[in-house]
Amino acid sequence: MTKMAFVFPGQGSQAVGMGKELYDQFAIVRTVFQEADEALGFSITDICFNGPEEELRKTFNTQPAILTVSVACCRVLNDAGITPAIVAGHSLGEYSALVAAGALNFSDAVRLVRKRGEFMQEAVPLGEGGMAAILGLEREQIVAICNEIQTQFGPVQAVNFNCPGQVVIAGATKAVEAAADALKQAGAKRVIPLPVSAPFHSSLMKPAAERLAAELDKVTVSDAQIPVVVNVSGQIVTAGPLIKQSLVQQAASPVLWEDCIACIIDSGVKSLVEVGPGKVLSGFTKKIARDFESLNIEDGASLQKTLDYFREVR
Repeated sequence: MTKMAFVFPGQGSQAVGMGKELYDQFAIVRTVFQEADEALGFSITDICFNGPEEELRKTFNTQPAILTVSVACCRVLNDAGITPAIVAGHSLGEYSALVAAGALNFSDAVRLVRKRGEFMQEAVPLGEGGMAAILGLEREQIVAICNEIQTQFGPVQAVNFNCPGQVVIAGATKAVEAAADALKQAGAKRVIPLPVSAPFHSSLMKPAAERLAAELDKVTVSDAQIPVVVNVSGQIVTAGPLIKQSLVQQAASPVLWEDCIACIIDSGVKSLVEVGPGKVLSGFTKKIARDFESLNIEDGASLQKTLDYFREVR
């Protein structure tokens, strides 16, 4: 079979009803949702399927919800004999990737990301931090302008290097607004404020990273059975202690997604499957490597399409 990568989405890919179609279709999916509900002590299944949207959008719900749907989709593919040669996940998605790689137990992962969501939300009071997507500027230029703004307005950094021409900045609200204005003047095509509740991956998340470190010390992080490309370096990591270290760092460090995809392509895979809700990462991949075969699985139709593709290329 052709070598492939699995990539797992992060926050922002959630939608009420996600996972329901596969839940109705596959016993393995029902098992995953049941395991999540038991690990959390409440029904994340109900929030995934019925919302309401404002509940699903709360960071501490979004994170376990997306992880659960992603792992369920992954188990369906594994059951069909489709396994990746390499994995990665965008921010929160890194936890799904580590479950897929055998480095994290699913129950531990779902509890961890619930806590991670709480810690991130509590690190910065509502309204005091923000994020914005910057379209059409070089990453070096964005980093330089943010560094200038920081001296005057407080913390703001480039935090998601998603694909050529799309970088996300995050930090204190006033600093993000000042950086947005400066980046527009420098020639950014568009600046889009993001509807998020905290400045994820910025230096303001250091308190969350410290609290997460304490939680990670309570769980076993094993060596990965499949190579994992981590957000903080865009490189492959397989040793358990180094994975743990990178998860702590990741909470308050930039997501080098463009570098992650470059590393995956260098590994010699021919196709990439986005495993979980939405197609955000598939969109980034098209901008990073146009000729790369990119598929996804989130419902019955996308699953069928992906299964058909792998039957043809076996």
